[in-house]
Amino acid sequence: MAVRMRLTRVGGRKDPSWRIVVADSRSPRDGRVIETIGHYNAQTDPSTIRLDEDRARHWLERGAQPSGQVRKLLHIQGIA
Repeated sequence: MAVRMRLTRVGGRKDPSWRIVVADSRSPRDGRVIETIGHYNAQTDPSTIRLDEDRARHWLERGAQPSGQVRKLLHIQGIA
């Protein structure tokens, strides 16, 4: 099973916010997830990033591959 860290869209129409989740790479974007490890809201100024660093490190150590945007968010938080 290939595990990915990626964003899942939540929020209303024209008001998106995102959850940072760990999911099987074969599941759809807003489909079944293994664990939610944070939230990201680009609508605020500055953008709001809340991330459980311990859980993110846990999944990275076990081979979870972050998507491009999640990799940027992890870098901003100083994790990867």
